Amino acid sequence: MKILIIGVAVLAVILLVPFLIPVPDLKGTVDPSLLADEDSRFVWLENVNIHYKVSGEGFPPVVLLHGFGASIFSWREVFSPLADRFTVMAFDRPGFGLTSRPIGEEIKDFNPYTPENQVELTVRLMDHLGFEKAVLIGNSAGGLTALEIAIAHPERVIGLVMVDAAVYTNDSDNLFFKLLTSTPQGRHLGPLVSRLFLNDARSLLDLAWHDPSKITPEILEGYEKPLKANDWDRALWELTLARRKFDVSKLGNIDIPTLVLSGDDDRIVPVEDSVRLAREIPNAVLHIFPDTGHVPQEENPQEFLEVVLPFIESLSLIERSEDRNPD
Repeated sequence: MKILIIGVAVLAVILLVPFLIPVPDLKGTVDPSLLADEDSRFVWLENVNIHYKVSGEGFPPVVLLHGFGASIFSWREVFSPLADRFTVMAFDRPGFGLTSRPIGEEIKDFNPYTPENQVELTVRLMDHLGFEKAVLIGNSAGGLTALEIAIAHPERVIGLVMVDAAVYTNDSDNLFFKLLTSTPQGRHLGPLVSRLFLNDARSLLDLAWHDPSKITPEILEGYEKPLKANDWDRALWELTLARRKFDVSKLGNIDIPTLVLSGDDDRIVPVEDSVRLAREIPNAVLHIFPDTGHVPQEENPQEFLEVVLPFIESLSLIERSEDRNPD
């Protein structure tokens, strides 16, 4: 009987204590549009005010998709050089950067954090800018979004550049992740988990770079800026809840020119994953950057451009040739 009482007491503690932990609203945050740069643009799509930047007039259009915990800022080293030749657009994917963060009842009818709606919003943004087709360049989780777009809307994609793409990485089978996302207790504590994860931006950047000594105070400030936006923690948690495992069997159906890139010292998405991705996407080309981590467009931008620019130029020639000879 005593064992039973002890067992019930322990169970009650496990079930009730998480609800006793307060999850107060963040202090000192603002509407993300107030954090905008001079060249920032915004457009309302569904229930989200999308923050984006666009530059250049060349063909083909290029869409840049940043990774988890990042923003437009992660493309700063390569945005202008790409725009010198092509029309380039980068935007803050829902849940990140200066894009607004609807939560609660605001996402009841349209949840912008689901993979399928991230695809929908990207295509809608392309429509807004008049991009009939585009080359998609995706880093980390942005690479996965690019793949989802290529599978759902292959007619809108000229080519793919997968930059240390997080295709095979998934925490949905992790017991801790399951407890957090599938129990009321875990869902209550979720925003606190988000804060713990992103509040230490320096540690995450150290993990992402091969040589963390190159991370300047300005780079750290650029990554921390979105943490001043209203509800960033709750939106990040909604994004976490909306995650699902990618069906890798679809990779063999991709009939789009693809360039797969990886740093040789990626400690977030192992280089072996990029090697596998290049093998499983038909006719994909692989390039591995030496002495580089998870974000080669930031850490090794010159070599990044030396590889990516000719690839996009080749797609431009193919696309123009097909336009002249539609049969």
